[in-house]
Amino acid sequence: MAINMIKNFKHAFNGIIFALKEKSFRVMFLIALAVFILGFLLNITATETLIIIMTVTLVLGLELINSQVERTLDIISPQKDERVREIKDISAGAVLVASIGSTFIGLIIFLPYLIERFG
Repeated sequence: MAINMIKNFKHAFNGIIFALKEKSFRVMFLIALAVFILGFLLNITATETLIIIMTVTLVLGLELINSQVERTLDIISPQKDERVREIKDISAGAVLVASIGSTFIGLIIFLPYLIERFG
């Protein structure tokens, strides 16, 4: 049982490594790291940190799903198909909605700290 669990983790980490090869995921990942560093530097509260963790996890998780949907559709339908494009756009839209929401959450959390620190 433990060996299967280790194999599953290995596959999951491989998936993240594959995703890091994609520019959009790398950019989001780097933004997430910057957000965590900013939170540390500004000494945000534990509750605010948890909210940041949840929003970052949501965005990165949706981006992984979006990448999976796009790759799957490229295999199933390599030719141009309007229905495939719509599905890909909807999947990307989910990432965009989460990213916009996360941006607002980040502003609500970080702006008071930044205003206090830099006036």
